Amino acid sequence: QVQLVESGGGSVQAGGSLRLSCSASGYTYNIGCMGWFRQAPGKEREGVAGIRTRSGSTYYADSVKGRFTIAQDNAKITTYLQMNSLKPEDTAMYYCAAALMSGCYALSTNDFNYWGQGTQVTVSS
Repeated sequence: QVQLVESGGGSVQAGGSLRLSCSASGYTYNIGCMGWFRQAPGKEREGVAGIRTRSGSTYYADSVKGRFTIAQDNAKITTYLQMNSLKPEDTAMYYCAAALMSGCYALSTNDFNYWGQGTQVTVSS
């Protein structure tokens, strides 16, 4: 089992920045990919960014490329999502997720096995 806890959400004005953190515990050595997803009210959960835990390769949704950066610490216990140039359309509940297989390329919710409880990000215009 893997437990994930997110932190760092909040409210910010458009153009501002936030950094989300995801702390993993449990059988973390089995994790192949860490990802960030988001879900706005009335919309499906969508993949935002992913990082392969062994190679460090990163993947991003087109909507956040150039603005968001995913990274992990050397111990691969904490995963970060640095969000810059935030837009009102980035407003959503953000979830951290872990995939036992790679799962990174497609950033599909079906590929991820463990989920955090979510942290709210609100961007005002």
